[in-house]
Amino acid sequence: MKEFNMLIEKGEDGFLLSEVIELPGCHSQAKTMDELIKRTRKAISLYLKCQDKPIEIKETFIGLQKIAV
Repeated sequence: MKEFNMLIEKGEDGFLLSEVIELPGCHSQAKTMDELIKRTRKAISLYLKCQDKPIEIKETFIGLQKIAV
């Protein structure tokens, strides 16, 4: 089992949006957090299934930081 980092935002329409940091273009949306996690797991599964070769993650996600200017 692999672990991935998921960035979550709330869109203007109120939907929750996810982006998987390590998998470019892998994202989903839903109205609730539970549904978002379920859909994002499915998106990751499909993303990995469509790859010709195993995913090699080279970067290490550190975190997010808000900054005021």
